[in-house]
Amino acid sequence: MSLITPKTTAEHKYLPVYLDSLRVDTILSFDLYIKIGGEMVLYRSADLPFTERTRMKLVDNKVSRLFINEASRVKYQKYIEQNLEKILTDQEVPDEKKAGILYDTSKSLMQEVLANPAYGENIQRSKKLVEHQVSFILRGQEAFHNLLKISSFDYYTFSHSVNVCTFSIALAQQLGIKDEKFLHDLGIGALLHDVGKSKISERILNKRSQLSQVEFELMKKHPKWGVEILTSTDLIDAASYYPVLQHHERGNERGYPNGLKLNEMHEFSKIVAVVDTFDAMTTQRVYQGAMETFPALRVMFSLKTEYDRVILEAFAKLMGPTGLADL
Repeated sequence: MSLITPKTTAEHKYLPVYLDSLRVDTILSFDLYIKIGGEMVLYRSADLPFTERTRMKLVDNKVSRLFINEASRVKYQKYIEQNLEKILTDQEVPDEKKAGILYDTSKSLMQEVLANPAYGENIQRSKKLVEHQVSFILRGQEAFHNLLKISSFDYYTFSHSVNVCTFSIALAQQLGIKDEKFLHDLGIGALLHDVGKSKISERILNKRSQLSQVEFELMKKHPKWGVEILTSTDLIDAASYYPVLQHHERGNERGYPNGLKLNEMHEFSKIVAVVDTFDAMTTQRVYQGAMETFPALRVMFSLKTEYDRVILEAFAKLMGPTGLADL
């Protein structure tokens, strides 16, 4: 959702939205507000069309964002999803804002998915969203870097899922893969790789200290739980299940749930394993600080047999000039 987190008490019950996310000649299903003198004032009610004249008045008055009531969050999210293709192909919307709208929309959808992962409509919406991710990232390195710049550095399962999806698609492209079916199936598996965590309590997921052996054994069940949840929907292609099940497998046979060798892992899983580890290391966790890109990659390269070397090297190149020879 193209929302900017409210920071003041006056905005507590309202969520800012980018003007660029609103499409001309559409009927909005939510009221729009503007802030005047510290107070929220109704600007346009939900039953009125959002016209070019309306947009130009706001532009002329240098209004780049408006507000919606917290109660309209879900309606706004679905509005953005329905209009996302138009937003991403609009020549007048700067690429940085497109990236922000795509990323925030993805995060908001994943919050809904993790709250109800077996709900078929949420999976269908996820598939459509990945199509937009693929088409946007296929535009080139600049598109990916715009997404990278606005990626969340605080670890939440929903933002981590979006990061892993984004990085996985870009990494596959870096490896020379351009087939959109491959990228889409990979992206779905990457986006949904942690849905099994929806069956684990927040107390364990957000525990500030080391997990007990019992808690860790419970956590290790989330890949299989994820497959069970998605199987119940019967809405994703067979290949997309692999990263859900295998993203914690490692080439040294010490991963879980099945202790696979590297050559027993699916190509999707080898990509997602690299990205999943990297994002977990470089985002702020409740129990550990975030590492910088280069130190995190150095640690991963030091674990010589855990990851596919070709994929890991491609990922290092994707993330920028990090002195690959020294890793």
